[in-house]
Amino acid sequence: MSPELDTDVNETSDEAIEETAAVEDVEDDANDDVDDEADDEEQEEDDEETVPDQLKLLEQEGDIAADYLEELLDIADLDGDLDMDVEGDRAAVSIVGADLSQLVGKDGEVLEALQELTRLAVYRETGERSRLMLDISGHRADKRLRLEKLAAELVDQVKASGERAELEPMSAFERKVVHDAVAAGGLTSESEGAEPRRFVVILPE
Repeated sequence: MSPELDTDVNETSDEAIEETAAVEDVEDDANDDVDDEADDEEQEEDDEETVPDQLKLLEQEGDIAADYLEELLDIADLDGDLDMDVEGDRAAVSIVGADLSQLVGKDGEVLEALQELTRLAVYRETGERSRLMLDISGHRADKRLRLEKLAAELVDQVKASGERAELEPMSAFERKVVHDAVAAGGLTSESEGAEPRRFVVILPE
């Protein structure tokens, strides 16, 4: 074989090797992309599965709570319809219909007690702590609207005066409503004191 032909063959072989390596790199990149896409799809599927699972658990809590409360109404010989829903990350059950003020009590004290008993009933069935919210005759819904209005007025007052505002002692539910309303108004708030005299303070900017 002539030197020139040998050189051409070597150059051709080198080019072929380089092309093969380039193809392999492209294939590797493509495989990596496919693997990344597969991982992303698996993560999305896991996330999609988590949401329905969580929703299913909350709906189960609502069903257990409704059964418990229906039995309670029967024992007390009281009329009332049960509505179940999921609000954010917690189950919500409402007793509506007849006048059930005796189940609400002064300042919602009886309602709070019934809510705790209902949560215990759910825990007994599921083994999981429940954050279920109970409302009776729209007491909590009305209370929420009043607190949101009060918080909005106090936010304006604090912004104008530059001085903090203290609210009266409230339950954990009521404080949460106020904290959310204050945040929506552009200010910050914190809870002070000890139960059952814990209260919300709205802070100036």
